Amino acid sequence: MAGHRGMVGSAIVRRLASEGAEVVTASRADADLRDQAATTAWIEKTRPDAVFLAAAKVGGILANDTYPADFLYDNLMIEANIIHGAHKVGVEKLMFLGSSCIYPKFAPQPITEDALLTGALEPTNEWYAIAKIAGIKLCDAYRKQHGANFISGMPTNLYGPGDNFDLNSSHVMPALIRKAHEAKLSGAPSITVWGTGTPRREFLHVDDCADACVHLMKTHSEAGHVNIGSGEDITILDLTKLVCDVVGFKGEIVHDLSKPDGTPRKLMSADKLRATGWAPKIGLEEGVASVYQWFLANKVEHVGGAVHG
Repeated sequence: MAGHRGMVGSAIVRRLASEGAEVVTASRADADLRDQAATTAWIEKTRPDAVFLAAAKVGGILANDTYPADFLYDNLMIEANIIHGAHKVGVEKLMFLGSSCIYPKFAPQPITEDALLTGALEPTNEWYAIAKIAGIKLCDAYRKQHGANFISGMPTNLYGPGDNFDLNSSHVMPALIRKAHEAKLSGAPSITVWGTGTPRREFLHVDDCADACVHLMKTHSEAGHVNIGSGEDITILDLTKLVCDVVGFKGEIVHDLSKPDGTPRKLMSADKLRATGWAPKIGLEEGVASVYQWFLANKVEHVGGAVHG
């Protein structure tokens, strides 16, 4: 398991516990995954039967824009070293995890897997996206040349325990939970949502994502990648109302129309994944409620622009 400290990686570790599998994790102290010799040595030492490649350098739009070389180089090195090392050592199966940002900015909705490389990327995170596209193609190349059983999964917007609740860098779901919670505590009359609230977004609980990853490891073996999503979307306004209901914030929702809406809709097709016999189990309301409880239990505090649990 590479990337076990992240939200997705830790969810996969939780899911594997129910399989009775021995989980071996690679921490930064064990190996710098950007270093090929160190990475291969770690894989040779641990000799895993299967690898979930969830390790990546991640960040928001500002980080991607400020450090493009870091995002491209670090992610290329991490995935190339693990995939090559897994092949060299003879790992039985590997799953590479990417992101929905691999798709063209104006891909037809819902986005099917064959939309990959059919148009220009979203410029704000193209460095990360290009690295992830390279990872998919690297898995395909090792499959084609060496017969390696390497597969790829592309998760949609994920939320769950361990999420980032820093208002400066978090995604829309944890940001809304935090905003509604703080507005409730302060007795604020309203919370503000960017734009019109009409854009539609897809969300999947990270534990459902982990379950899908384990399912694909057991059942799927072919080139290309599989979208991992709920197959359903919701407007930002309806999501805000749902979060406010869960948190118990009774105030008004105000729209800041000076702020952009972003892409009108971003939904990935779930047909390929559904065809394998998998479907999500955690509904959105249930999922948001469980994440809010996690947020409260972990007393996440905003200190000096960083989140501390």
